[in-house]
Amino acid sequence: MSDFKKHIVAFLLLPMVILLGSCNKKFKSDNYTAYFGGEVSNPTNPYVLFCRDNVAIDSVLLDENNRFFIKFDSLTPGLYTFKNDPEYQYVYFDKNDSIMVRVNAKDFDNSIVFCGRGDQKNNFLIELYLKNEADRNTIFDVFDYPLPKFISQIDASYKEKKNFYLQKKASIKWSNGFDLYAQSALNFAHFSKKELYPMAHKMRTGIDVIEELPKNYFSYRKNIDFNNAKLSNYEPFVTYLSYMLNNMGAINYHNHFTDVDLALKTNINKLKIADTLIKNEKVKNIILNNIAFTYLLEEQNMVNNQKFLDTYHQFSTDNSKKNEINEIGKAINNLNAQKQLPQVKLVDLDNKPFDYRTLCQSKTILFFWTKNLKSHYIAAHKKVIELKKLHPEYTFVAVNLDPDVTEWQNLVAKYNFKGIVEVQAHSFEEAKRNWAIMKVHRTIILDTNTIIKNAFTNLFDVDFEKEL
Repeated sequence: MSDFKKHIVAFLLLPMVILLGSCNKKFKSDNYTAYFGGEVSNPTNPYVLFCRDNVAIDSVLLDENNRFFIKFDSLTPGLYTFKNDPEYQYVYFDKNDSIMVRVNAKDFDNSIVFCGRGDQKNNFLIELYLKNEADRNTIFDVFDYPLPKFISQIDASYKEKKNFYLQKKASIKWSNGFDLYAQSALNFAHFSKKELYPMAHKMRTGIDVIEELPKNYFSYRKNIDFNNAKLSNYEPFVTYLSYMLNNMGAINYHNHFTDVDLALKTNINKLKIADTLIKNEKVKNIILNNIAFTYLLEEQNMVNNQKFLDTYHQFSTDNSKKNEINEIGKAINNLNAQKQLPQVKLVDLDNKPFDYRTLCQSKTILFFWTKNLKSHYIAAHKKVIELKKLHPEYTFVAVNLDPDVTEWQNLVAKYNFKGIVEVQAHSFEEAKRNWAIMKVHRTIILDTNTIIKNAFTNLFDVDFEKEL
């Protein structure tokens, strides 16, 4: 029996009296009542959030059995997300759907199973998502292939998934509204590979294949509706646009510029292309915000940051996000070299306040991790153990970004890496606000007296040791 079928059998054992009653109910044409419920094993948060377009519509507390249930008197058909922070996944509702979900928060995506009215299309979406994730985990080797082999390989993969899509579409007979997302999940994963290949191939092999690309290599672009607001928060679409703009915004004569000036010109190009290409205000703002977040967290040249923000403000009309991006800009300015690192509340393994300023007599390196990227946690700690031998003058502090203290303590005890100061951020929001932490692959190097040497580096950068 496949793992998926095992999940289905186990799921059917859930108490479903309320839901099944609703599934058999006859609804009037003007009735948009819908139901959503289920069980979250090993929850990381006591609440399940039900959202649309990143805005919470409802928040429900898990009961003593980690179950939840929501009745909507009127729910507009469309794509929603359900979250047990920090994890989330999509769920699509047609009119009067009554959907139950079972999920294990320790293996969120792989454990999801839907049941009830509207379950089949959502189980398809999860299966396709997992197929795309499996592809993503092996794609870097495929980027090493010469162009003909690369195209052959990804076309074969696409054909297999398209056949899966067509079979499910015929058997389930889902709505046109759902088909927009089903097709997008299928196509944009494929298009993203094509966008990534020229850059990734050159980076991994040193060979530039741009001139070798067939004239019709990017022909699919002309068939994409860049202004479809229904896709504006759909991850496959937003990710694809990011890759596409990276290609379209690239500067060919890059040897004429320093790295920081090249990054500025490239990202301003991306802003301008997005403004020209995307006319829908909602979609445009989301893409402009993604470009801004990525640039501000990758490049920390203060003069260039301001030039970038000036251009961003010309095109963006999203005042709420502008404020957030301005806050990130301020945080980055406060993390300039030779400044003192702003304070963030930390706790030690005894759950007592830890003040990193007590380490002021030694040079310090802070690096970050989360249980959701366990491979990074292990690799980073092993890397630091090597660095400690070579640079004993530094104190190494591992900052965990998860909310659960007990789970963090248990994970540290399990691996028991020696000689590293283990602390946890009391509030991720504070760390995000004061240290501009938006991704886990960040390292902060401090001189004595907690003076910043470099607040935006990475343990795994090739030249990291030169920073020390």
